[in-house]
Amino acid sequence: MENRKRFFLEIAYDGSAYHGWQTQPNATAVQEKLDKALHTFLRETVETVGAGRTDTGVHAKQLFVHFDSNHEKLVNQPERCVHSINALLPFDISVQRVIEVDKEAHARFDATERSYEYHIHFHKDPFLINKSWLLRDIPDMEKMNLAAEKLIGTKDFECFSKSNTQVFTNICTITEAKWVKNDKGIVFHITANRFLRNMVRAIVGTLLEVGIKGKPISYIDDVLASKSRSQAGTSVPAHGLYLTKVAYTYI
Repeated sequence: MENRKRFFLEIAYDGSAYHGWQTQPNATAVQEKLDKALHTFLRETVETVGAGRTDTGVHAKQLFVHFDSNHEKLVNQPERCVHSINALLPFDISVQRVIEVDKEAHARFDATERSYEYHIHFHKDPFLINKSWLLRDIPDMEKMNLAAEKLIGTKDFECFSKSNTQVFTNICTITEAKWVKNDKGIVFHITANRFLRNMVRAIVGTLLEVGIKGKPISYIDDVLASKSRSQAGTSVPAHGLYLTKVAYTYI
């Protein structure tokens, strides 16, 4: 199998119908559908490795996965391969491109940063069902942005991590955290080198404690210092969350 090469796929998906990215025994996941389509197209067993995993109902505008294959068309006709693989996938999952990479390249471990968005709208809109969170109260965005600035930097974010999650460290480096208005409502943008499980949804819920419930901006400092999930805000619904970018030095 010396001829096997490593490839990255850039994919996107609407997570509404799936129990997250990662294949699991008793639920339908995005990875399961992708691996099945690749198996059919390549006529060989394929095990993809994703840049990360999204939870049930979370969407991805960009996610990279890697896999190994010796299929010549992946090298010689990548655009045709994209078309063929997409024809085998459900309507809510798409492959954007296929890229040959170094044999040691790794979709998860080589990622240098990841970006997410959380979408909130304030007026009932049937076209935003499962795509954005409908919120009755309009929060103080200026105050939330001042609170979000306190997240920037390299810190221990254990307070925003799902309980009983086994990770080697809770230290992350956040380089962007801000709220922006759009024509439907507001969007929270956040970028970091890595994220803990449920971290973004917990951060959004905590910032809304400041923007809606009137807690002081210093509340963020208190939550971070506590290292306790119980001190942070409630996790907001999954359907407003999008993984929007995964960055690498070689793509």
